[in-house]
Parts: sequence; C-alpha cells; structure tokens
Amino acid sequence: MSETSSATFGLARIGQIAVPVSDIERAIAFYRDVLGMRFLFQATPPGLGFFDLDGVRLMLDAPAKSQAQHFSSVIYYKVADLEAAFTTLSTRGVQFETKPHLLAKMPDHELWMAFFRDPDDNVLALMSEVGK
Repeated sequence: MSETSSATFGLARIGQIAVPVSDIERAIAFYRDVLGMRFLFQATPPGLGFFDLDGVRLMLDAPAKSQAQHFSSVIYYKVADLEAAFTTLSTRGVQFETKPHLLAKMPDHELWMAFFRDPDDNVLALMSEVGK
C-alpha cells in the first residue's frame, strides 16, 4: 500500500452510492424497469438492492421506520444524448421537474441537465457535456 501525503490526497472515484428508500420492492422496480439500470442482487434479509452502473455500485436501502424523514445526495447520471434519455424516461412514466436545459457554458463544452425524482422523492438528474 503506497502512502499519499495529505497535500496530494483527493477523492477521485465513487465505489458505491447509497440511496434511502421506503419500499425496497417498488424502488428496485423503478431503478431496474423504468430507469433501465443493471440489477445485481437483493440482500438477505430484505431491505437492500444493488445495481451496477458501469463499475459504480448503487445500493438502495430501506431504512428503519424511525428514519422515515431522510435526505439524499443528488445523483447525476451522465448520458451522451440528453434529449434521447429524457424522451425514453418520459415515455416510461418519469415526471421531470425540468426539461433539458443549459446549465453552464465551458470553454470546450456546454453542460446540460434535467432533474426528476424517484418514488421516494430523492432528486436525480441527467447530465450531458456537449462538445462545441
């Protein structure tokens, strides 16, 4: 194991993202069937569902009832064609909060996004970096 000085250390890779959900079966169906993510497995005892997103694992976690009020980080899913992804998910019943829109103009690309929510009200987003 190599050592890294604190001056050069930086987080640079996501291994797993946990998203709290209230109903694991409903959440698995949404992420697998509506969003089209590759389902890996459901953990025993029930309450956890795992997906593979090109090497990053997404874990859906049904919290205890005492954790009913929960917060989630926004997960941004990078797509090559934002309009096509928006249209596909819309036809699958996803209700977007915003249509695809320009968020920022960079020197070499434009950043476009569209926001939506999962069945547990967690904010999700599609993002696309469009070259100039």
